Amino acid sequence: MAKNYDELAKDIVAHVGGEDNVSSLKHCVTRLRFVLKDESKADTDYLKNRSGVITVAKAGGQYQVVIGNEVADVYDAVLANTKIKGAGEVDVDDAEPAKGNLFDRFIDLISSIFQPFLGALCAAGMLKGLTALLAASGMPATNGVYIVFNIMGDGMFQYLPFFLALTAARKFKLDQFTSLALTGAMLYPTLTTSIKATTNFFGIPIKLPSGGYFQTVVPIILAVWFASLVEKQMKKWMPTDIKMFAVPFCTLLISVPLSILLIGPVANTLAAWVGVAFQAIYKFSPILYGAVLGALWQVLVMFGLHWGLVPLAIMDLAQKGWSVLLNPSVAVCFAQTGALAAIMIKTKEKKVKELATPALVSSIFGVTEPAIYGITLPMKTPFIMTCVAGAIQGAYCGLTNVTAYAMGGMGIFLFPSYINPKTGSFSSVINLAICSVISLVLGFALTMMTKIPTLYGEPEAAATGAVATHTATAANNAAANQPEIVESGVKAETLLAPLAGKAIKLSEVKDDVFASGAMGNGAAVEPAEGVLRAPAAGTIQMIFPTGHAVGMKTDNGAEILMHLGMDTVNLQGKGFETVVEKGQHVKAGDVLVNFDLEGIKKQGYDMTTPVVVTNSKDYQAVEAVAEGEVKPGDKFLDLR
Repeated sequence: MAKNYDELAKDIVAHVGGEDNVSSLKHCVTRLRFVLKDESKADTDYLKNRSGVITVAKAGGQYQVVIGNEVADVYDAVLANTKIKGAGEVDVDDAEPAKGNLFDRFIDLISSIFQPFLGALCAAGMLKGLTALLAASGMPATNGVYIVFNIMGDGMFQYLPFFLALTAARKFKLDQFTSLALTGAMLYPTLTTSIKATTNFFGIPIKLPSGGYFQTVVPIILAVWFASLVEKQMKKWMPTDIKMFAVPFCTLLISVPLSILLIGPVANTLAAWVGVAFQAIYKFSPILYGAVLGALWQVLVMFGLHWGLVPLAIMDLAQKGWSVLLNPSVAVCFAQTGALAAIMIKTKEKKVKELATPALVSSIFGVTEPAIYGITLPMKTPFIMTCVAGAIQGAYCGLTNVTAYAMGGMGIFLFPSYINPKTGSFSSVINLAICSVISLVLGFALTMMTKIPTLYGEPEAAATGAVATHTATAANNAAANQPEIVESGVKAETLLAPLAGKAIKLSEVKDDVFASGAMGNGAAVEPAEGVLRAPAAGTIQMIFPTGHAVGMKTDNGAEILMHLGMDTVNLQGKGFETVVEKGQHVKAGDVLVNFDLEGIKKQGYDMTTPVVVTNSKDYQAVEAVAEGEVKPGDKFLDLR
């Protein structure tokens, strides 16, 4: 039976600030990539701890909710249950540009343009790899099988500008068909043969790159960007009756000549300079280049910075037919495979083993986000070990001059892309295989040599004798007058009312997420005064920037979330004053937040405050014991 992702999808949207806070949404192989109007409205700490979510990352102007292998299903559920539109379907008037500094915007730009067709690009690369295998086997280029496989793999690369034209048009808000018409002009088949050394356009010489603009990247992106600026100006003054044809006419009339005469040549010059710079670093020390890129690749991917290198590699392959730019990074995924295997052997936590199994399978195919965000990065040391393994294999990659001849797949699917199509040489394939073995073995060995920390505090217990163990533990604790230790490792305790007011059932809260218990079991209070207090002794784990929500972990292991009112995040902190800090230890009854109860209510906000135990699954029962009027210090929730 197919798993239903509706609840998870609705919950994620609710905690990124709701539908109205989402400018656009797309997804990659592991992440939902939101562009939010206001990131401060997103409840990052909740999402990081939400079942079904691995973690949250912020990079390149995107708010990335990492799901793992089921991301496509969750993405579909978001679109099915909300009014949010997926990539390429965002209304122009509603969409907002990415926020952040220029570098963040650049990363968002590159990601937005390449991400939609990256899967097809990898597939085309794999087909080019198969074509190389056919050539290596001795099949002549005139063979029908070779011809068909060659066009399957090479067709997308040959007409790559058309793909860029579509995605860039969406990004820059240019009419897609105008963008395709512009690109068609720049790729016109006889353009390169028609232009001679003396050819000019009203006295301006026309300079084209060798082979024209086929397989180019930067010229097309810049041309579409420029055309979007022209189109925007045309729309402002063009009479409505003729806009349909006059706007594209004027846009093409201006942008095509300028793209061929100015933008294209300048872009090619700049791209050549960048290529020269990277080649200079490689020539200075291929070993150093490989070690640095191999060590830092996973960090670059985490922050989305790898997109600064991917287009350069694509340009390299398009212009020269080979590239060394990304090769020190391609086998790093196997370091995660080795590290996960070691963790699975050493860990005693059942949940870690459950997460590690699919993450290990994904890493074999080059998808490492579940491994990084779910296990190795939270454990810290294993992640560092994979970076060390990446550096060593990267240095070997540089030493042996591993060379790629196509933009291939990931993980085990990348090897065919390293067969030299001209000579049929397997030299790079063999050395890349050695890099992969180095990465895998070192990832495993280095992680086996380190201490594996506990992530969830849930050591794996034997199925037999669990009940007897629980009974004996309870009896011993009772005899010693100590809190009972629940099977999951937390201790039974009673939480006190954090507010003065009227206690109500959690199911009565006017918020589906809280009322359904999706965030955890608990109860709620309709406050009578504006003071939130600690329900037990513990440590503050989270204070929402606006002051309307506080999370803490009690000394006995309960993880508590107290959310002051419904939709009060919209107040942007007005009316709330926090008096504690994250990491601070508090005693039961200590004041956490002062808030203007009456002033907030006058603005129309419901101040019902849910108090939920977000790790309810660690307890046999979470029961509300308070009814009616309560005051701080009264018994509120029993956890056992």
